[in-house]
Amino acid sequence: MFWNEEINEIKKRDTLSKKQGGEESVKKHHEKGRLTIRERIDCLLDSETFDELGVGAGVPVFDDNNELIDFQPANFVLGFGEVAARKVIIGGEDFTLKGGSPNPAGLRKSVYAEQLALQYKIPLVRLHEGGGGAVGGTSQNKNHRPLGEPVFNMSRFYSLAQTLGVVPVVTAALGPVAGLPASRLVASHFSVMTKNAAVLIAGPQVVKRALGKDLSKEQLGGPEVHLKSGVINNLAENEEDAFNQIRTFLSFMPDNAWQRPKRIVCSDPANRRDEELASIVPKNSRQPFQMRKIIRHVIDLEKEETTFFEIGQKFGPSLITGLGRMQGHSVGIIANDCMYYAGAMTSSAAQKLRKFVDFCNSFHLPVLSFVDEPGFMIGPDSESAGTIRFGTEAISAVMQSRVPWASIQVNKAFGVAAQAHFGPQAYVLSWPSAKTGALPVEGGVAVAFSREIAASPNPEQRQRELEDLLATSQSPFPKSEGFSVHELIDPRETRPKLAAWLDLAIGSQTEPAKPFFATMRP
Repeated sequence: MFWNEEINEIKKRDTLSKKQGGEESVKKHHEKGRLTIRERIDCLLDSETFDELGVGAGVPVFDDNNELIDFQPANFVLGFGEVAARKVIIGGEDFTLKGGSPNPAGLRKSVYAEQLALQYKIPLVRLHEGGGGAVGGTSQNKNHRPLGEPVFNMSRFYSLAQTLGVVPVVTAALGPVAGLPASRLVASHFSVMTKNAAVLIAGPQVVKRALGKDLSKEQLGGPEVHLKSGVINNLAENEEDAFNQIRTFLSFMPDNAWQRPKRIVCSDPANRRDEELASIVPKNSRQPFQMRKIIRHVIDLEKEETTFFEIGQKFGPSLITGLGRMQGHSVGIIANDCMYYAGAMTSSAAQKLRKFVDFCNSFHLPVLSFVDEPGFMIGPDSESAGTIRFGTEAISAVMQSRVPWASIQVNKAFGVAAQAHFGPQAYVLSWPSAKTGALPVEGGVAVAFSREIAASPNPEQRQRELEDLLATSQSPFPKSEGFSVHELIDPRETRPKLAAWLDLAIGSQTEPAKPFFATMRP
């Protein structure tokens, strides 16, 4: 055949490219307990669905006779694939080459990942392990001209920002991630890191030189740091667990902002009424309870397991956020966790809520809100953290919601912060344990009646009497009588009520799905 020589060279280049950084480099990587990028892609995707782009991107090495003897590939692997038979764009740094710090071809491929996702409107999955640019740039040879990108080139960050409003973006930190890859990592809707990963603006040597602080990668940006900072959503036990979490997250999502999530077959009866719901909230308001138990009793069960997939448990822990299903429909779930600050809205919880609500609006996820809100967190730390601004920002995000909302008032709903739990035209159910007002009785009475209490012969007794008297005004029964809630219900009726409402709410969506845009907020 006329083209045999060229075809053989293509095959040779492909073979050399897939050796990555070479046997020794791959061996060292495995000794650290980590997979290579190609192994990771194979583990995550459905079998034999990876369709790679740019295998031949890189730098060939020729001998004196112009024979190809080696090939340094792009150290970013990119392509199409399938997760649970759904098309995705997938890519990640090859740490066995230059520690994942981008070579010229690798940088081009990494930037192209977002552009592909925008073009084909399918989810983007990034598997990160690598550093940012070297001090000398992506090319150490400065003897050629021109240098740099032309002034008319679009910023590589443009498509990075655009993807967040158009397609689901999910990322994993599977080792040290610094610089540009770290920035890409956080530009996502869901992020997960393994226990041996670290996310860094700059590594230990740079920090030591600049600030005189001698810290390890783990101390700078390990899981203990970034699960609490909000940089990373979830922790994975290992790489396999990270891939499972990615698959789970994607299972709730549509392909893009012009689609709604697909409904799956549900075998869990819509009229299931779990007896434990009637007793989870204690009558003693000072006793805490487990909100996650309530969530798990209400949403769908699949093979006796809850469909609740929590996101960001360690960041803003007084607020619970996650995904689940109700009669096969994907839903976003928010709830207060009274085990932290009695469920009060902190600065971090408000930021978490704002981002999650925008995410639900972007991908058309109805929201189920389980309310136990005592108000904004108070005190000097809360003031210095700007809680009132971030809290008002969260309320503004909720008020701009365009997805169906259902709010289940489980316990407390006090003060301005309570407004962040009731979307526009929300379907509102109230439990008999619900309490509503400007302030909780316990704190409010002490402030409003301070003089009367102080003047009483028995201040403690008088305070309790006033609290008992005013507690009746916060009862859910007057709210029900005044039609301030849709229904006051037996807690065991929560699932049947929500299932019936959600079918109506989704059935009423006649407008085509489209991307979500918001105005400026506080």
